[in-house]
Formats: sequence, structure tokens, C-alpha cells
Amino acid sequence: MRRIVLLPLLACAMSGCAGASQPWVELAGQRFSVELADDDAERARGLMFRDAMADDRGMLFIHDAQEPQAYWMKNTKIALDILYFDNDRKLVAQQRDVPPCSLGDACPSYPSNAPARYVLELNAGQAEKLKLQDGATLTFGRGIPTAAR
Repeated sequence: MRRIVLLPLLACAMSGCAGASQPWVELAGQRFSVELADDDAERARGLMFRDAMADDRGMLFIHDAQEPQAYWMKNTKIALDILYFDNDRKLVAQQRDVPPCSLGDACPSYPSNAPARYVLELNAGQAEKLKLQDGATLTFGRGIPTAAR
């Protein structure tokens, strides 16, 4: 009996099942593993104090309502592309190559200039690499909640 219990665990370890539960999004044919920020505390913390982020990673912010959004880089150490998506997960605004900021509350904000529900932060340069244009569609992997309208 013990052997039967261990075999699924071994098979899962070898095939990478542990990573299967990691949330992901797909944009312009590229998949990114994402951390979710879907409450006020997580959205406020964002990617603060991180020294680096892998190129295939990002953070997805899920807001309660579709409305104009504005993000800042307070205590953020890595340059980012900030991508704003509407209820239908269509790209409505982009802030590319946003520099880190160590000025505390004096850090500038980067607005969406359009109503947005979802915000995806990726390493600076990813939007250019993907040749993103407004209207691009963001696809959610299983397990990412879609906000009610």
C-alpha cells in the first residue's frame, strides 16, 4: 500500500505538478506566472522592496470596480511596465518603463487615463518585447477570479 501512495507523489514531482497551482496569465502568446493582489493590503504592497523579478513573472492586481486607476512606484526597486485592462480584459492603457522610486510619498503616479479593472505589472521592456498595442486581450489561467461587474 505504501508504494501506491508514493508513486503519485513521485510522478507529480517529476512532472512539475507542484507548479500547476501557480496562477498565470497569457498576453500576446506569452505566459506569465503571477502573484495576485486582490485586496487593499496586497494592492498597496504590490512589488515594493523586491530586488528583482524573473522575466516570466508578474503581479496581477484585481480591483473591485472598473474605474480610472493610478499606480505609483513607492519603495519599488525594479523598473516595470504597468498595463491596464478593462472588464473584458482588453488592454486600455500602458505605462512602459516606469522607473523605480525611493522618494516615498513624493513618487509620481502613473494613471490609466481610462477605466480599468485589472492591472498587470511586468518587468520593464516586456510590453515592447511583446509589441503590445491597446486592445490586446489578457487571458486568465484557471483559478484567477474574475470580478463581478
